[in-house]
Amino acid sequence: MERVVVTGLGLVTPIGIGAQATFESLMAGKSGVGPISLFEATPAFATRFAAEVKGFELSQFVPKKKHKELARFTGFALAATRMAIEQAGLELTEAESERAGCFIGVGFGGIDQLERMIHTLDDKGPERVSPYFIPSIIGNLAAGQITIEFGLHGPSYCHTSACASSAHAIGEAYEWIRSGRADVMIAGGAEAAITATSVAGFNAMYALSKRNAEPERASRPFDRERDGFVMGEGAGTLVLESLTRAQKRGAVILAEISGWGASSDAFHVTKPAHGHPQATRAMKLALTSAGLNPEQVGYINAHGTSTPTGDLEESLAIETVFGAHALSKQLWVSSTKSMMGHSLGAAGAVEAAICVNAVLTGQIPPTINLDNQDPECRLDCVPLWARERPIEHTLSNSFGFGGTNAVLVVSRFAA
Repeated sequence: MERVVVTGLGLVTPIGIGAQATFESLMAGKSGVGPISLFEATPAFATRFAAEVKGFELSQFVPKKKHKELARFTGFALAATRMAIEQAGLELTEAESERAGCFIGVGFGGIDQLERMIHTLDDKGPERVSPYFIPSIIGNLAAGQITIEFGLHGPSYCHTSACASSAHAIGEAYEWIRSGRADVMIAGGAEAAITATSVAGFNAMYALSKRNAEPERASRPFDRERDGFVMGEGAGTLVLESLTRAQKRGAVILAEISGWGASSDAFHVTKPAHGHPQATRAMKLALTSAGLNPEQVGYINAHGTSTPTGDLEESLAIETVFGAHALSKQLWVSSTKSMMGHSLGAAGAVEAAICVNAVLTGQIPPTINLDNQDPECRLDCVPLWARERPIEHTLSNSFGFGGTNAVLVVSRFAA
């Protein structure tokens, strides 16, 4: 079996355009949450804030003539991928491109375009609907546009598993390379679902925080006063290669994807069973896949959405898997959603990139707004301030509606 390494990262997030900008903001504890500007969030909306991507210029990454084809999520995906490929120094011959593919996980797809075209249809009639409407909203067009832009002829498809979408995409890309069916995979996720219908829909489920008076403090995973998640958006892309290929071309190796696990709750549409037994199982499967004991893991980037039930059940699941290693505070756990909000289908990829940075630099981002930790969440959740220490192995947890769970193991590369 081939080993799978990371040679490039690209991020578009509410706290930075580019991986380095995002990592610096994370370590500084910077919040990207503020009042919604992408639509008119009137007082009728119970939640009027989100973590929007600011300062993003699509023309820096994609020719203007192509903009009309793209929904916001696809533009994010193309930008993140261009940055990742540039960092990796990835160049492919025609023959090599046949063993290079792309998996981009997406939750909603082009819901912004869908809303816009519904208004166009109602106001101006069917003849004014754009011919680019259908291609722009389809979830797999993030991967499709990437393969077109970068000439990738290997497998290309979209994983849609709610908030675990991009973690599944990375896990499946890992399997394609590990089994020798591909040499290079562009893997990640993209999302841009901060729209009127999605915010209203999540409000109807009582899922979002309503802390409108202080939005920067609204995402507070593991805190006693958490009251729901904060919607985010963005994209994350990883360039994955077989170790054989990366070493042959002299690539700089950032980290290794050393294993992963997946499971299904088969319990409820939105909530896990008490103790989150299938998240527990996914973490155990990931550790087994990587050949690790629990004590070898130094950091977990938690799913940690800031919902009352979700954070508690994840904490209990981590306790079950890691036992004394977690409760003695040797294992650090943080939720970067406290700064970036929850980017839904993109979250797993963004957080996997954060784990790459953790093993590469020893930098562990904090859980901001964790002023009064829930006593039932007994982990060391790295409150308020970033930390540093050498880290060999990390986990990135992603859990989604429908009871879908995916856990990635990101390790320091050792030749």
